[in-house]
Amino acid sequence: MRQAGSDNGPESADPKRREHVPLAIALMVAATVVFAASSAISKWLVQSYPVGEVLFSRTVVAFLACATFIIPRTGWSVFRTRRLRHHVLRSASQACSQTFLLIAFSLMPLAGAIAINFSAPLFTTLASALLLKETVGAARWTALLVGFSGVLIVTNPTAQTFQIGALFALGNAVLYGSVTVGVRRMTETESAETLTLYQLSLLSALFALVLPWQWVAPAALDTALIVLNGTSNAVGQFWWTRALHLAPASAVAPFYYLSLVWASILGFMVWGEVPTIGVVIGSIIVVASGIFLLLRETYPGGRWLARRKNGRPDPGR
Repeated sequence: MRQAGSDNGPESADPKRREHVPLAIALMVAATVVFAASSAISKWLVQSYPVGEVLFSRTVVAFLACATFIIPRTGWSVFRTRRLRHHVLRSASQACSQTFLLIAFSLMPLAGAIAINFSAPLFTTLASALLLKETVGAARWTALLVGFSGVLIVTNPTAQTFQIGALFALGNAVLYGSVTVGVRRMTETESAETLTLYQLSLLSALFALVLPWQWVAPAALDTALIVLNGTSNAVGQFWWTRALHLAPASAVAPFYYLSLVWASILGFMVWGEVPTIGVVIGSIIVVASGIFLLLRETYPGGRWLARRKNGRPDPGR
């Protein structure tokens, strides 16, 4: 990848850009771990502080953390872009997405909202096929649908899901899916560093608009949690963006399902939430679908199966 401070600007368009699907999948999985940790901290903080304040503090700390790490290496040229309008639209979409999800949580059962939220990769795959003309074969569709069925088993949505809150949850899923595809298209000219800093800076500005009406001075311990929350969110955002830079959205999006697994583990460790049989079975299905897709992307054309049957190394590796 070109340094952000090159003569042609941050990550100039390069039709020969190499993709690295296995590494992208690993980054997406790692991002789900830190996102789950950030969500757990946010859940803890929102019990005592306004939602707007939690969102702002998390985002502004993430921006400062990323800027401290990125700018010394790239210089201010990391902000050089010809797609400012796209950055603004992306950030506005994500701000609305997060707001919709919080409204959904307040209007409907949490399980139903999560189930609808995790339909986002389906919209990502659909948008990838329609907008980016990416090939989405039977294997990817199967992994997506099987993974989503596992999410439904885990969340066990009921008839209560279908109420006005479901519309907000669905809006979040559609926006998240479209943002994923939009980021994939923007990586043709923008570096992961540029995408990350623009996203966090613009989100910070948007969430700051609610602070005059929502602000509670945090205690010392909560301040530490706020810093940890923002830092973990920064790392997750960068890994998520980098994953989309290295592989087609339809290849890495299914692994976002794993955040549900980590959230279940954290729920048990922090709040003593014992996973039900449905959670265990559904999580196994989610992980299995992700492993299947990983093997499919690493060994395209069934070479992994041929390797196992012949008992010899795969010549295509």
